[in-house]
Amino acid sequence: MQAVLFVGHGSRDPEGNKQVRQFIENMSSSLDNSLLIETCFLEFERPTMSQGIDTCVEKGAEHVILIPIMLLPAGHSKIHIPAAIDEAKKKYPNIRFTYGRPIGIHEETFEILKTRLQEIGENIAEAPEDTAIMLLGRGGSDPDANSELYKIARLLWEKTNYKLVEPAFIGVTSPLTDEGVSRCIKLGAKKIIILPYFLFTGVLIKRLEEMTEQFRLEYPEVEFQLAGYFGFHSRLQTILKDRAEEALQDEVKMNCDTCQYRLGVMEHIHHHHHHDHDHHHHDHDHDHDHHHHHDHDHHHDTDEKAGVR
Repeated sequence: MQAVLFVGHGSRDPEGNKQVRQFIENMSSSLDNSLLIETCFLEFERPTMSQGIDTCVEKGAEHVILIPIMLLPAGHSKIHIPAAIDEAKKKYPNIRFTYGRPIGIHEETFEILKTRLQEIGENIAEAPEDTAIMLLGRGGSDPDANSELYKIARLLWEKTNYKLVEPAFIGVTSPLTDEGVSRCIKLGAKKIIILPYFLFTGVLIKRLEEMTEQFRLEYPEVEFQLAGYFGFHSRLQTILKDRAEEALQDEVKMNCDTCQYRLGVMEHIHHHHHHDHDHHHHDHDHDHDHHHHHDHDHHHDTDEKAGVR
């Protein structure tokens, strides 16, 4: 039997964890009914990844596919999930593990973002020139993850008629939220729509509501609107089902070329790629039976940054 284990980040906010569980439960009925579907969390909530894997094996799974429910490529999917899979391989040497991609960039990503704009009354086909979209990510220390937000911002610009689509981050790296607002205003924005690229509600969303009120006070001549966060939109089911199908078909393709972990580990690789699966001293054993279809099929995946709470 094959099991698909969806890995949520986990939140200190119980509402966020409830959203994850409800979403997977709703999606399960549209997946192949021969699959065992389970949900686990990286932190703040149970079952943990190891408990989730235990459950899959106890229920008879011989092949466990792990799909991270995370938006961007960063530390959790590059480090923590692969490390947990490595531990599971030692515990269950006869079980096959396949590691799938996180949400990343998918055509439905932009449909979800456009829906969030339409929900607040935006006509994305006829956007005024002085309206700016500020796509707000969580931010992290991994340049690869941060650059993905810039790519998404550019593609959203291509797929809408907004003159300004500016990326910014709520923490860790620049441009921070206030810097993004300042840039939009300097570029002529009279209306700024903050579009949070967050997966679930939590303390950051609540903080962002307060920040938006502060911007209204600080810039009374500018209109501010806060759109709904990316969240568990119905179209997200399509993305996660595609990620599961990729893994089931052994067609997972990861983005390794710009990952800082790959560069850091190169000195340990020397002139061969064997190193007994111990190349993930950066905890990156991407050889989790998903054959990376790129020249260095030895590491990396992609995920949302460690500041997610």
